[in-house]
Amino acid sequence: MQLIIGGAFSGKRKIVKNLSGNVSWISSYEQQSLSNWEKVWEIDSNLVLEGWENWLRTEIQSGRSIAAIRQQMNTLFAELKAEEKRRDQQVILIMLEMGRGIVPLEEENRQLRDLTGWIQQDAAEISEKVIYVWHGLTRVMK
Repeated sequence: MQLIIGGAFSGKRKIVKNLSGNVSWISSYEQQSLSNWEKVWEIDSNLVLEGWENWLRTEIQSGRSIAAIRQQMNTLFAELKAEEKRRDQQVILIMLEMGRGIVPLEEENRQLRDLTGWIQQDAAEISEKVIYVWHGLTRVMK
């Protein structure tokens, strides 16, 4: 599993497209559901998941607790890792860095910023490789 993280329009997608070869791509920006990952992941391709902040916002808006959402995402990461090993293919998570120390005024946006940060820490911990992207430049963090 790889985590590609950086700010908005920093070049994350371009980096992934250059790294990946054949990919099955699931994007919340294309109104695709995270829950469909098993159906979308084609044989002999890597799986790319992007738009986590949108999926997390939807979960927050559903009224579920932050702890329950975080547990759900960690369960998903474990399932992705197991399937990645079974298929001998890679899962690539593209995540948007949020906040940069700025605290949003609205409660929902604060919850989203906090949850996203925790999920990103969890993703970084479980990933074999973490790449930070800034202005199209990459730095391998792990």
